[in-house]
Amino acid sequence: MRQSLPPFPIQARSLVKTFGAFRALDQLDLTVQNGEVHGFLGPNGAGKSTTIRALLGQLRLDSGTADVFGLHPWKDSVEIHARLAYVPGDTSLWPGLSGGECIDVLGRFQGSMNAKRRDELIERFELEPTKKARTYSKGNRQKVALIAALSCDAELYILDEPTSGLDPLMEAIFQQVIEELNHEGRTVLLSSHILSEVEALCDRITIIRGGRTVSAGTLEELRSGTLTRIEAVAPHRASGLHNLPGVTELEFDHRARGVRTKLMATHAAMPEAVRLISETSPSDLVVNPPSLEQLFLEHYQESQTESSTATEEKL
Repeated sequence: MRQSLPPFPIQARSLVKTFGAFRALDQLDLTVQNGEVHGFLGPNGAGKSTTIRALLGQLRLDSGTADVFGLHPWKDSVEIHARLAYVPGDTSLWPGLSGGECIDVLGRFQGSMNAKRRDELIERFELEPTKKARTYSKGNRQKVALIAALSCDAELYILDEPTSGLDPLMEAIFQQVIEELNHEGRTVLLSSHILSEVEALCDRITIIRGGRTVSAGTLEELRSGTLTRIEAVAPHRASGLHNLPGVTELEFDHRARGVRTKLMATHAAMPEAVRLISETSPSDLVVNPPSLEQLFLEHYQESQTESSTATEEKL
């Protein structure tokens, strides 16, 4: 029987973890809401895996508080692990066991594997379960971990680079399965370097760098502080764009088939800019909000600048 999840099945505040002189987590915050797919993004070495290991009770924090299901990851790890499923980014298997046997062993660790769903996922991920694990490629080892975790009736799935080694077709199958679990009301924390995957699946996103949270929110909220590119072709110029606050890089290019308009608009200015252009009966109108990749790079660059500034001030 599934237990009711608290509003925030994962809450982490001001997490600090050092390894010698290296500060892996530096006041990191992370909140995952019940029933959402939450993207966890950051460059290599940002602290994603360290955060996940702390949530799983695999390491002790130096300071800060972390709760999973309202429980303490270190003290209540047995109860927590009975309610979640985990996929690491690099899976090691028992070389003498077959893939199917490895799936069953991993499933018994969690304790709630659905045999029918297991068989269905083996077919969907095109895994040959009778082969020995020693013969598997990295992609097939990852399939074993995914099938074992996603076959379980868990309340929370913690996935750390889960599609590492998978080909694009299998990545698409993975996305379908996550969407199905989400429709059932399951909660997913997804750490991934594939930005298109996060953009397609995630309700909210946390971006971290250098062990710190640099941004968190829905994709729409993250886009609200950025610029959207708008391009249109219409019989004549749209009036009022020059005086519209939030519109920049405005260009008009007169052509044989009309006037091509290009501009950048803030989130607040975008609806009015589109309305003014629409009044000219455009034959083409393209609105390009910033992609997750652009947002990620922007936040990454901003945090780099802030870090450099802080270092210069210390000097």
